[in-house]
Amino acid sequence: MIPSSRFLERRLVSLAGIERAQTVVELGPGTGGTTRAALEALPRSALLLTIELDPQFVSALRGIGDPRLLVHRGSAVDLNEILARYQLSPPQAVISGIPFSTMTFDSGLRVVEQIREALAPRGYFVAYQIRDRIAMLGRAVFGEVEVCWEYRNIPPARLFKFQKSVEDA
Repeated sequence: MIPSSRFLERRLVSLAGIERAQTVVELGPGTGGTTRAALEALPRSALLLTIELDPQFVSALRGIGDPRLLVHRGSAVDLNEILARYQLSPPQAVISGIPFSTMTFDSGLRVVEQIREALAPRGYFVAYQIRDRIAMLGRAVFGEVEVCWEYRNIPPARLFKFQKSVEDA
């Protein structure tokens, strides 16, 4: 696994509007490169919840040591239970690097449905991916998708941006 480039990290943070958010969720943060970029942009009064399955990555994330960072070992399928457990308000942004292309269609759809349910009205879900399965999953749940490439990443990655409508609240 190659860490995300700083260009991808900056684009992700910008597309998700993290600098204006009070609650942000990151699914599949891995080694924490995107986590650090999100924390750099996050307001001082805000909170970033990361949800990661791999115990080694969880240990690395806990080593970041930022008081705005809440690290949870678990699955994105349980997103709404995890938010309730920590009594967090609906996030204005959910960012994700989890590889939707390696999940079953049903599992991926459940994760995307959890994200839509969790997001605040007008909140953003931004996933960075190599493959485009998230476009199909996201369209089924959110409708419209904005797609852009970040070529200054190895390999080049696509960012898929979805927005929760006010009617979905």
